[in-house]
Amino acid sequence: MIQNKGLVEFMLCNQGEILEQTFEHIGLTLISLTISLIIGIALGIFISWNKSLKNFVLGFVSVIQTIPSIALLGFLIPLVGIGPVPAIIALFLYALLPIVRNTCTGIEEVDPSVKEAAKGMGMSNLQILTRIELPLAVPVIFAGIRTATVLSVAIATICAYIASGGLGKFIFRGIALNDTNMILAGAIPAATLAIFFDFSLGIVQKYITQIVKPLIIFLILLVFIIVPFVFIPSLFENSFKAGFVPEFMEREDGYQGLIKCYGLKLKTKELESQLMFQALKDKQVDLISGNFTDGRIKAYKFQILEDDKHFFPPYYAVPVINGKTLRKYPVLRKIFSNIEGKISNKKMAELNYRVENNKESPHEVAKDFLNELGLKTSREDRGKADIIVGSKNFTEQFILAEIFSILIENYSNLNVELKKGLAGTKICFDALKNGEIDLYPEYTGTGFFVILHGGEAPEQRSLQIEELYDFVKQESKKRFDVNWLEPLGFNNTWVLVMREDEAKKFNIKTISDLKKFLEDQAKKD
Repeated sequence: MIQNKGLVEFMLCNQGEILEQTFEHIGLTLISLTISLIIGIALGIFISWNKSLKNFVLGFVSVIQTIPSIALLGFLIPLVGIGPVPAIIALFLYALLPIVRNTCTGIEEVDPSVKEAAKGMGMSNLQILTRIELPLAVPVIFAGIRTATVLSVAIATICAYIASGGLGKFIFRGIALNDTNMILAGAIPAATLAIFFDFSLGIVQKYITQIVKPLIIFLILLVFIIVPFVFIPSLFENSFKAGFVPEFMEREDGYQGLIKCYGLKLKTKELESQLMFQALKDKQVDLISGNFTDGRIKAYKFQILEDDKHFFPPYYAVPVINGKTLRKYPVLRKIFSNIEGKISNKKMAELNYRVENNKESPHEVAKDFLNELGLKTSREDRGKADIIVGSKNFTEQFILAEIFSILIENYSNLNVELKKGLAGTKICFDALKNGEIDLYPEYTGTGFFVILHGGEAPEQRSLQIEELYDFVKQESKKRFDVNWLEPLGFNNTWVLVMREDEAKKFNIKTISDLKKFLEDQAKKD
């Protein structure tokens, strides 16, 4: 009951943003669906007449469905940038299959004797199509349209990862921040939209013959109204833009704290971490959030802006282990002492660089590092798992998970299963608490702000580096029976990153320099 009350209060406090995201979501869905209807129905009619091309066309649109949405969006970014444009293209492509297939099937299932009778009455092929085939195929066609609509509403949430807007923004922020209310604030309106669209199309289907012309006119007008608000601004936006991961947007040690500490207000776009660096490289954004040891900073020749007010808190990497697992296998504590304090900032950045720039596998990079320390790396028994090691979905976590796995395999009789690429802090930590994974790499700053909800901005709290670690360690054990072992040595704190050439051009070296640059730019405008 308390949680429900919290959700209602959260939605009331953020009703303006929820409403804005809902309209963005509707815009993306309707624009892409309208294009899909025009092209999909035309294709369905075409292949119903040309049987030789039917398998090829259906095979092609079916293959599109098998492409992971994030992969498709990543492919589109270098071609058309970030924002609503790639989202609309992706949604259009995903909606094609049910519309094309059902249109073709609906026309083919019309009784041949009815078509023969129409021909005998002297009807042309076009008249047979419009007066016989399409009206009789309406139930099947509409089943495809309704499927495509619900599919578009769902996939539009994922498009928030590339700054397209929509209700996915709240969902991804909530996952990253371990905030159920935030997740539900995006998920409930999205589910409601899907139900509303499906219900509305069911009503339209009953009266389609009477309202087909007004409906077409309405859809065209609606698209023309929505396009200026959703589609066009992204094409002509020339101001300084920042691209941040959803987690960074809402955290007090992220963008919210930057506003308080530096007075830094930016035009922001939310991006998935794997796409964020590519967006900066392709000049789709001018500033991104990153981590100090990220190898892509060196690979892409980006520049880290100095945190001259020492705003960002320490993020020391630490193996975190489920208490039940550690009690069952106390040898784990001794195993991890082999790498305690052994990974420097420079070394972690080097390991990340090898994976991200040189395209080496995280497993081989992890083995090389452990070999440098003179540790064993030969045993790789992948039998039935005794320990499950998890990781979040970025390079550094993949490498650390491999290091943990190789260590355990070589310094105990335990077998390890890897579950890499879990999306965000909430999913990883919930899996750890529930015993679905046994351990994973975490960071002290994340432990304080996200897991324990420390709440206060870094400049306002009195916790120092050692005190922060001790606090997180003690509270995690007390609240969740989760053990934080000793830090690995490197501090992967947040950083702000720009393209090196642009930073030099405008003489921006620190975050304060960026603030001054933006103020000067605003005066000129």
